[in-house]
Amino acid sequence: GLAPGAPVEFRGIPLGRVVEISFEHSPVGDSRVPVLIEIDAGTRFTFEYAAIPCELTEGRPLALAEVADTLRGDDTACAPVPPSPTLFADKLVLVAALTSMFLHGGWFHLGFNMLFLWIFGNNVEDHMGPIRYLAFYLLTGVAALGAHVALQPASSIPVVGASGAIAGVMGAYLVWFPRAPVKTAFVLILIFVRDIDAVWLLTIWFVTQFFTGADSGVAWAAHVGGFVAGAVVGAAILWVAPIRRVALRAPWNRRRGRPWDIAGHG
Repeated sequence: GLAPGAPVEFRGIPLGRVVEISFEHSPVGDSRVPVLIEIDAGTRFTFEYAAIPCELTEGRPLALAEVADTLRGDDTACAPVPPSPTLFADKLVLVAALTSMFLHGGWFHLGFNMLFLWIFGNNVEDHMGPIRYLAFYLLTGVAALGAHVALQPASSIPVVGASGAIAGVMGAYLVWFPRAPVKTAFVLILIFVRDIDAVWLLTIWFVTQFFTGADSGVAWAAHVGGFVAGAVVGAAILWVAPIRRVALRAPWNRRRGRPWDIAGHG
């Protein structure tokens, strides 16, 4: 069971540390309903500001009982009717769909995402400009979350990380810069660095998402959804002139031709 002071972790994702959990018997049957659950600041912050599929499908914050069951390891603690008062009654579950993109499970999670954003985001932002790039980033991030929720609508596990939105940037990069060389490290006893065309690297990355383990703690459906959304939006920007004129900045918003001719590397 979950004891006070125990670290809270789900599938490798640290959620914090429990301070105290109290229970009392429910008036109906022998089931126990939590009436007091006090968790540390890190855990509270995650449940308050991260997107949670159950909250989005039910249109309400998680109830105390659902949070307690989640911390005990039940990743589908979503109930059609709230079994107890909510932990964060004022939580805006739709706003959390945006704030969750800026939360991470640790420094390694953050650093790995920032590396991918640095590699693939600079050319995309250069062609869009910062404001439109931010709008594109948020749009593909929401699409990524939507794919995850569609696959796991009853999940009560908080979703954190920018990887879905970054996957959207990678999808656009694939469409715009398929021939761009990307320095890639290979570990075969020694470390070798070789240039690989973006089309091959990103295609391989995309395919590997479907082989992600169920217990890995990786929201692979968000990666797939974000990547597809980014590729579709990127293609629409390049091939539909009115969209291109709005989404890209000069001089790329006035060019025509194949995607790699229009986008270039500038």
